[in-house]
Amino acid sequence: MPLLFKGQMRSVPLIGLLVVALLAGCSTTDTFEQPKPVPDISATVELESVWTMGVGEGHDDKFLYLAPLNTGDMLYAASAEGEIWAVDPENGAVAWYQDLDEDITAGVGGDQGNLYLVTRDAQLKALSRQDGTELWEQPLPNEALASPQSNGRLVVVQTIDGKVLAFNTNGGEKAWQYDSNVPVLSMRAAASPLVGADLVLASLANGKLMALSTESGQPVWQYEVGQPQGRTELERLVDVAGEPLILESAAMVVGYQGKLALVDLQSGQEIWSRKESSLQSPMIGNGNIFVAGADGDITAYRGSDRRELWVQDRLSWRQPTQPIVYDDYLLVGDYEGYIHMLSLEDGSLQGQLEFDDDGLRVPFQRLQNGNLLVYGNSGEMSVLKIRERD
Repeated sequence: MPLLFKGQMRSVPLIGLLVVALLAGCSTTDTFEQPKPVPDISATVELESVWTMGVGEGHDDKFLYLAPLNTGDMLYAASAEGEIWAVDPENGAVAWYQDLDEDITAGVGGDQGNLYLVTRDAQLKALSRQDGTELWEQPLPNEALASPQSNGRLVVVQTIDGKVLAFNTNGGEKAWQYDSNVPVLSMRAAASPLVGADLVLASLANGKLMALSTESGQPVWQYEVGQPQGRTELERLVDVAGEPLILESAAMVVGYQGKLALVDLQSGQEIWSRKESSLQSPMIGNGNIFVAGADGDITAYRGSDRRELWVQDRLSWRQPTQPIVYDDYLLVGDYEGYIHMLSLEDGSLQGQLEFDDDGLRVPFQRLQNGNLLVYGNSGEMSVLKIRERD
């Protein structure tokens, strides 16, 4: 995982040995280890392709998180070179294609009328969902890595220097800006803000989950997911790099070298917490909680009391993606492009697919028809479905 120093702007190079120390996803409180080899398993289940297409050069060897936008009736996918596709999720048919002729670093976000992207030169762009034509653009104070998010009235974007900015979706006029404190050193990763009718939830590099008024951008409450500890800036990393998981009137959040917690949405009061370290959003299924740890271990907790049910350590240091529940299985991707299928019951490895040699970074998504959407770093985008082996 690349790092950023405070004050760095736009395109950021890798930072020598500090980056090497985190490329395998290791926690600074743990001894660095090499990623475990691809597990040798006896598969009982497999994934088969429904359709596959290429999205340009994908992330183009840049450390980006260009997750496709799934609106139910359409998929919108982007490449780092600024190519945009609208695709039918059922059969992969392309509805339209646009080439912005400029690199992008964040996207795709959207609402009922618009799509939103951020270019490498820090321009927030709104495009028509109908044909991809540009509607408006607004400059940002710095680069953004997390896709902009909208409630239909405002689109909110978070930049790498800790600023959260809101713009009117109709015309792009700036509505408000919130500036957070940024540590000297932070991960080159960010969670997209969650934009509701009343609150915007922003996950910050300083270890806080911040609730802002959607109307004014003023802080409503803050929750400390991680508290910086240690003498070095590397030891004090506490980024919240995964989006909160909304559960009715509460938000579940996890941070790097912090904790897994459930927080009341109205007050920001902690409902429960336990020590955890992760760069990915948590996942819930069958009443249990699943976390891909910063060390690559996948852990299941019982939802009722957060008691540890099982740990799968055969993927240690393989930089797992956010887990996703699919039928009776938990799926994660890794830095070498493998998809691993774990039993929900005991975490045992039940299936495996080598998907993209360039690796997997963005989370998998479930489509309305139940199939799985996967977008690899090289630009390979597929819809897959489970098939039990004979």
